[in-house]
Amino acid sequence: MPYELMIARRYLQSRRKTGFINLITYISILGVAIGVAALIIVLSVMNGFESEIRNKILGFDSHIRLRSYHDRGLEDYPELMKEIADIPQIVGMSPYIDREGMIKSGDYTSGILIRGADQNTVTDVSDLGKNIIWGTLNLGMVQQNETGREYPGIVLGRWLAEELMVDLGSKVILLSPDGVSMFQTPSVKQFIVTGYFESGMYELDKTYAYISIESAQELFRFGSKVSGIDIRLKDLYQANKVEEEIDKRLGYPYYSLTWYERNKTLFSWMQLEKWAMFIILCLIIIVAAFNIVSTLIMVTMEKIKEIGILKSMGATSQGILKIFLFEGVFVGIVGTSLGCLIGYGLCWAQQTYRFFSLPGDIYFLTSLPVRMEVMDFTLIGIASILICLVAAIYPAKRAASLDPIEAIRYE
Repeated sequence: MPYELMIARRYLQSRRKTGFINLITYISILGVAIGVAALIIVLSVMNGFESEIRNKILGFDSHIRLRSYHDRGLEDYPELMKEIADIPQIVGMSPYIDREGMIKSGDYTSGILIRGADQNTVTDVSDLGKNIIWGTLNLGMVQQNETGREYPGIVLGRWLAEELMVDLGSKVILLSPDGVSMFQTPSVKQFIVTGYFESGMYELDKTYAYISIESAQELFRFGSKVSGIDIRLKDLYQANKVEEEIDKRLGYPYYSLTWYERNKTLFSWMQLEKWAMFIILCLIIIVAAFNIVSTLIMVTMEKIKEIGILKSMGATSQGILKIFLFEGVFVGIVGTSLGCLIGYGLCWAQQTYRFFSLPGDIYFLTSLPVRMEVMDFTLIGIASILICLVAAIYPAKRAASLDPIEAIRYE
């Protein structure tokens, strides 16, 4: 063991003439621990929210969306699906039609987003089948009990259905404003409600309705075209690589968009917020670092004689510098370790016992989400120890610059 490290440890462990210096050391360690624990808890909660939002969005939407430039639609979509089907990461594909429209039930009329979906493959690219909370995912022809006539089925978002005040078997009317002119009336089609879905995102559950591809093509006068193809991957984080491969194979006039590109503003904002919180909460550790500075300055004042003796015995200024740097690093390591344990314990307790609940009628979650990441612990630990090391530089240099003759003149 280097003598500098041994002496630094003895300085911290020894009983000093004044217990006040020891008290400040403990306060410094506690301040670092609180700052580290706060960082871990806040970042873990933000990770939890980000993960939940991402899962909700991707449970409703696909990992990659293939479209054509200028939104012309895809007419040869079966051939396009065959051409990219052998890409290893792709586990599901489904054509879709996305258009704005209006829905009418009784006296209620509202603008909504209408999604035309292939009932046989839509569950391969989304969690729609799992999100049905009432009724069934039936987009085919359904017989109305009152008249015995058959109408195509429609699945509504939970809050949209509640606003329309419709029940299973109720009849609704969809209107398409596409191509409306003084010579052409809006396209209108009747549907029977077959189910409700709940994605967990209020905006989606209030504005979306699912109908079959065939009904959407007729309603929007699409002929045999679709808006695009939804694609599901084994690993959503491989979306960029798969996107490049698809674009390379198909080329113009087709292009693909990943889940991140379609929600770039949201996820970029969440990442920026995470870094902002990291920087702000690091201020707690910086405050603790000021205590480290004051502690080491007082230790230097108390140990003037010992420093002089060490220098007279051959210790170099660099050796004295290392002694006090080791003291600052030791405080940082102890405080950081304690903070990591506290942060991990509280996050684990929330994950296991769900102490902090959220009102389900306001949020789409019933408890505070927490997701711990090894990288967060690593970055926080490194940042904390570096801050403590930097805080020790000034008092260490001051101790190293002492003249040994002046230090022991009156001893």
